[in-house]
Amino acid sequence: MHMAHRTAGIEWIATGCLLLSGLQAVVAAEPAGTLETIDAQPSWRLATKQVRLAITQRGGHMAPVEFLADTAEPVQPYHISPWQNEKLPLDVPVLVPLRGDWFCVPFGGNGTPFKGETHPPHGEIAGAEWSFVKGGSDAAKGIHSLTLECATRARPGKIRKELFLVDGHNVVYSANSVEGFAGPAPCGHHATLAMPEAEGVFRIATSPIQFGMTCPGVFSDPAKREYQSFASGARFSDLKKVPLQFKDAPDADVTRLPARRGYADLLQVVNVPEGTAWTAATRTDKNWLWFALKDPKVLRSTVFWIENGGRHGSPWNGRNNCLGMEDVTALFAEGLAPSAAPNVLSEQGVPTVLEFSATKPTTVRYIQGVTRVPAGFGQVQKVEFAPGKATFIGEQGARVDVPVRHEFLATGNL
Repeated sequence: MHMAHRTAGIEWIATGCLLLSGLQAVVAAEPAGTLETIDAQPSWRLATKQVRLAITQRGGHMAPVEFLADTAEPVQPYHISPWQNEKLPLDVPVLVPLRGDWFCVPFGGNGTPFKGETHPPHGEIAGAEWSFVKGGSDAAKGIHSLTLECATRARPGKIRKELFLVDGHNVVYSANSVEGFAGPAPCGHHATLAMPEAEGVFRIATSPIQFGMTCPGVFSDPAKREYQSFASGARFSDLKKVPLQFKDAPDADVTRLPARRGYADLLQVVNVPEGTAWTAATRTDKNWLWFALKDPKVLRSTVFWIENGGRHGSPWNGRNNCLGMEDVTALFAEGLAPSAAPNVLSEQGVPTVLEFSATKPTTVRYIQGVTRVPAGFGQVQKVEFAPGKATFIGEQGARVDVPVRHEFLATGNL
């Protein structure tokens, strides 16, 4: 189930009111900070006419998100784990709300303690309860915001999460500020998209990369009824040529997904650390494009989690079909201790941790959005940036302009 935004003639609008279709009366909506259970998780809402989002109290996972909400065909790009509403016993906190995008620190499995610290997978904040701080709108600027906080115990600190929507933009702007939490740690966003069923209809692209690698160890362990198709620790320079583990098998084209039903794989690409870095996924059967923008000096790499029914233990049960496009500074999904130690990426000059300060907050800003594209647009070939605008260029040269304040990544200002 997904969040229903229009039922029985009721529509959410950005001013925090309910508009009754066909009636003149405007009825006050729920006050800011009110929780609503959505796909089994108490969640807060934030909305404009273009975008309606929910974010879970537990873990701060952002989904469902409805882009192009004021059109005849809204788009909900994010994955929501299929075990929601099943009340399964889950001993990994992040799996309880698992959906959409969430901020992780320390990013990764965290199976090995670090200097006496023991963190759960993707950090406490990925499964702990967040607190509502404030919500509001600046009508003059057309900016709407929601602010949450979560304290950490394994390493004392506080994360302040701010989400922003701008009238007229099909974009979510976010800023996660880490206070305290002193020391090194991998971190990043875990954006997870719903994968279509038909093979190859998702076209994947990134800004220029220095190189990529498949997971150097075993990502999916057959002893746990999990299966991977990528070779381990294979280096590549093109997402269209990723080595598989099978003898004499041609390289995998990771720009065309889904593929290889029955496998769960992980790879990482290292972004060129200049300008604005981006990832993009085009639904060629639906003619829309999801994108994410980041500062590659802050989030240095992108981890791809390609899950296509390759895990058969509970709660996965061979039914999970999603694509994580996770912008991080990390060593794959290994977690804190391996990312902080010398490793296969850091030895090549690629940072795999950020150094958090006890006295100065570190803010990670991120942008995600959706736009329509014409039929035949295909894979994004290039993105051009101008003030307040990004232009996505497709395979046949089609150009799609998107209003987006990408300057926010550097300035924090909207």
